[in-house]
Amino acid sequence: MDETSDIKTTQIMALGRPFDLGMFYDCRSDKLIPGITLWDKEKLDRDLRVTSKPNTEFKIVASESISDKSSSLDLEASLKASFLCGLVSVEGAAKYLNDNKKSTKQARVTLQYKTTTVFKQLTMDQLGTGNLTHCEVINKGLATHVVTAILYGAQAFFVFDQETSEDENVQDIQVSLKMMIEKIPTIPFGGGGALKIEEKDREKVNKFSCTFHGDLILEKNPTTFEEAVKVFQDLPRLLSSGGENVVPVSVYLLPLTTLDSKASKLVRQISLRLVTEAENILEGFTELETWCNDVLKSPAGQNFPQLYKKIKKFKGLCSEFMVGLQRTFYQKLPLIRGGGEKEAVLAEVLKKASEGPFNSHRLKQWMEDKDKEFNTIKTLIKLMKNTEVVSSENALTDKVTETEKALVFVFTSLDSPEPFLSELDQHLKGSMSTISNGPVPIRWYSSQEVANSVRRKAKLFSDFQESNDDRKSFRFLVVGLADRNHEGSVIYLYEDGFKVSQDFEVPTSPTAVVSSRKDRKGFHLHGTLQRHSENLHSTLQRQSDKARNILGLKAPPCAPSKNLTGIASSTVIRVRWKGPKVGKGVNIKGYIVEYGQTQKKIEWKTEQSQSEEMLIPGLQPETTYSIRVLCDCGEWYPSK
Repeated sequence: MDETSDIKTTQIMALGRPFDLGMFYDCRSDKLIPGITLWDKEKLDRDLRVTSKPNTEFKIVASESISDKSSSLDLEASLKASFLCGLVSVEGAAKYLNDNKKSTKQARVTLQYKTTTVFKQLTMDQLGTGNLTHCEVINKGLATHVVTAILYGAQAFFVFDQETSEDENVQDIQVSLKMMIEKIPTIPFGGGGALKIEEKDREKVNKFSCTFHGDLILEKNPTTFEEAVKVFQDLPRLLSSGGENVVPVSVYLLPLTTLDSKASKLVRQISLRLVTEAENILEGFTELETWCNDVLKSPAGQNFPQLYKKIKKFKGLCSEFMVGLQRTFYQKLPLIRGGGEKEAVLAEVLKKASEGPFNSHRLKQWMEDKDKEFNTIKTLIKLMKNTEVVSSENALTDKVTETEKALVFVFTSLDSPEPFLSELDQHLKGSMSTISNGPVPIRWYSSQEVANSVRRKAKLFSDFQESNDDRKSFRFLVVGLADRNHEGSVIYLYEDGFKVSQDFEVPTSPTAVVSSRKDRKGFHLHGTLQRHSENLHSTLQRQSDKARNILGLKAPPCAPSKNLTGIASSTVIRVRWKGPKVGKGVNIKGYIVEYGQTQKKIEWKTEQSQSEEMLIPGLQPETTYSIRVLCDCGEWYPSK
């Protein structure tokens, strides 16, 4: 209610708009009528009543919802509706309403400073009908109210943000941010104007950025925590020096029908239920926009243009729909408030919005599905660590021509059709009014069979790369290209810039040891522990050579083992053998495995085995080893 008289007035927030006493206002469209007042300036100033209203408070705003931001500015439902649809343009501190987070990875806490100084109101003498001028505004129906009182003061919002990393929790950072901001009013300054805070706190605040929205003009807006503290603690002085920095905070409006029964009037306000419903819809679109921003800035979004275009398209369609919804409210609100249309018109608009393809559930469902695709790609790229990602076919051509051989992991289904985007597009064009009930295509990342195949190829690709990472003639790349013959992924092989295999199968095991011999000293296995073969035209084969009794010797009572074979990777070899026939009364207690690098004088290392196989780890790549297996015949001497 008002403080002017017993006449019923309406209080609204100024929101940085240039109100003055006696100014006309149209509550139907929430617009000022500039340049004209209902009374001459001399009459306005003559009997003006001024009351001191000193009050200062500050609070923390941790929520970014439209509701909480509006509440911090004491925005009532009707004015909020006008702001949401664009009827009201805000200035000064009220620009805080337009400051939305650009990323879900932003931790944000806002410090609000609010002060009031004086209350100015017109007297009853001025409200008399005989004192009116510029009655043509009333006669033309351009306004519904006149400003009869103004509360002056100022507000300021210090918006603190901190970007979080993949490993950090936004909520945890926000709690830490809030704790530091709560200290701002009492943080002391030391010598040289520096903040007197602990070093651990200084490390925290150095990560904060600050955005200032205020009703007063500063020489320089604060952008850091330290600058914000200085400005905040200096605000009382700035706002008490002569009153030149104070502005209208809230205004009181008198209906013109009080002065002239023929004046235009506000017939009805929009119901709180409809305002809340519209607010929820618009807030949902704001959240989707933030979500899209995160995805577009992600490595997958930056490296795979097929995905980037889809999210960009989705974001644009949502924005177009939201603007259309706001435009409808912009047109209908003044008509409903003036009695020209029924509120049911807006109710029907909101109903169609919630039932059509742009309903929040379907939009979020599509984004969640895309999020799954992005996260799947992120996981696969992480698996193929140290592999270069190229963003286009042209970039790939440049890369493969720079090296002798290139192995390329290709995501083949990133540009698959998006029926939902087509449905949204058709809806905006007015050629589709019902929700499509067609089958939802199964995406490559949602098909267990395809996803497992992609993961398996990525793992083989990664292992192959790791085994050949020191080969300068090799290059390993990842790209997104359409290939209808291979769902999910495929591996291409390039030689001298030309594709020589369009479905290269990475070998699943490395080469086997290639030669062996048997003599008096045991069974010898010779071979190089190679990295994956450089001959990429054929799949590497396991090789196993049976030993031949070259010397034609008879076996001693405890003969060497037979059929020694081996399978090798870059640093490990698994050897297998068959136990020999033994003489009468001889028992094999176990086996002695000796191995060493092949050279003029082999330095043998010895291991014991109770079975007919052994895994020998810790070997050097690109190195030839000799391996021999002897039988431990107990009291008999070992096989020789």
